[in-house]
Amino acid sequence: MAIEWLLERMEQARDATAIVWHGVSVRYGELVDRVAQWLTELDDAGVAAGQVIGIEGDYSPGAISLLLALIARNTIVVPLTASVAVHRDEFLTIAEAQAVIRFDDNDGWHIDRRDVTISHELTRALIAQGHPGLVLFSSGSTGKSKAALHDFAPLLEKFKVVRHRQVTLTFLLLDHIGGINTLFYTLSNGGTAVVARTRDPDEVCAAIERHRVELLPTSPTFLNLILMSEAHRRYDLSSLKLITYGTEVMPQATLQRVCEAFPGVRLQQTYGLSELGILRSKSREDGSLWVKIGGEGFETRIVDGVLHVRAKSAMLGYLNAPSPFDAEGWMNTQDMVEVDGEYIRILGRRSEIINVGGQKVYPAEVESVLLQLPNVRDATVYGEANPITGQIVAARMNLVEPEDLDSLKKRVRAWCRDHLASFKVPVKITIADGDQFSSRFKKMRRS
Repeated sequence: MAIEWLLERMEQARDATAIVWHGVSVRYGELVDRVAQWLTELDDAGVAAGQVIGIEGDYSPGAISLLLALIARNTIVVPLTASVAVHRDEFLTIAEAQAVIRFDDNDGWHIDRRDVTISHELTRALIAQGHPGLVLFSSGSTGKSKAALHDFAPLLEKFKVVRHRQVTLTFLLLDHIGGINTLFYTLSNGGTAVVARTRDPDEVCAAIERHRVELLPTSPTFLNLILMSEAHRRYDLSSLKLITYGTEVMPQATLQRVCEAFPGVRLQQTYGLSELGILRSKSREDGSLWVKIGGEGFETRIVDGVLHVRAKSAMLGYLNAPSPFDAEGWMNTQDMVEVDGEYIRILGRRSEIINVGGQKVYPAEVESVLLQLPNVRDATVYGEANPITGQIVAARMNLVEPEDLDSLKKRVRAWCRDHLASFKVPVKITIADGDQFSSRFKKMRRS
């Protein structure tokens, strides 16, 4: 059984708190007992090894214990959350899900059977091995969402190493590789997973205060939301020891403000992809964007300024796209980086680079400058086609208070001319009507 070791470890921590959900504490012993109950329920529902099963829910005790039971049963799990509701049917079709178990807000559940025969060769090969699987869909921020099929066994291997027991807020969603990483890191070390009712800055900060959360894994976008809302000033966050951030490039200005807002809290950049898992990482220092990644089952190399990764926990392949791996198992991440010894600095996705007359502009660099301006809550920089230079730099701004657009343009250009090379200064400046991030709190750069 792929998680027998984990269930044994959870049994040893039987009296410790595993989850705090809706303010209710659930102990490890209760969670282990619910896994056993689920195995009986799955028998009654006709869910057998090798079937593809969707789970719709968040980090409820029912959903977490079901996930563990489905792994123990050697099924292939497709976690889905409300953030992808509009794509639900499409994702279930791509994954060839044969049943979906849905949870409501009270952790009640219902199973829907689907008349589907598994046809994809990767899925069939995994079933033939008798291993549990995991299907994760990419965010689709750079195009159509891709379905990554994992063998769950190697994905879980790294969690056998005992590390730190922490009280962790489960911010990253269960259908995200970062969320899966957070959950299994917490459970494998006897820690406590605290589930906030919503991913609103005040709700998250209130949960940190109430449950003395020590670790907050999140995104730069959400950290900026906390700062702009000043939620961190309204709650006692002194229990926090570590904030990890990933999923997108962190603007230097935002990182500096986070350092100032959370003195004494260690900041660590993380790196991972749905296709590969989460790599071990170490930031050079709290206020630095330089990070060392890899080791323990991950190899890295830089080719023409682009990060390539080879991983033991890499997916088997996509269910709806060609394999991104070369003949030796390396994946081109499409992330442009700078190198300084053992450390790299992630500049941005190759597809997001703006080419102005042959000069490269990285959006995060310009955004970092814009975020230092008064009255700017958020900024998204992207490229727009131009017949003369190929592209121009465009900036879409969220403001704290209403401001005349002409006045804003003058301020932005004057500030940027003092802090950026001329070709990086935004030519087109607009005021955004609404938020510029996805339900996964990741910046959307499309024009």
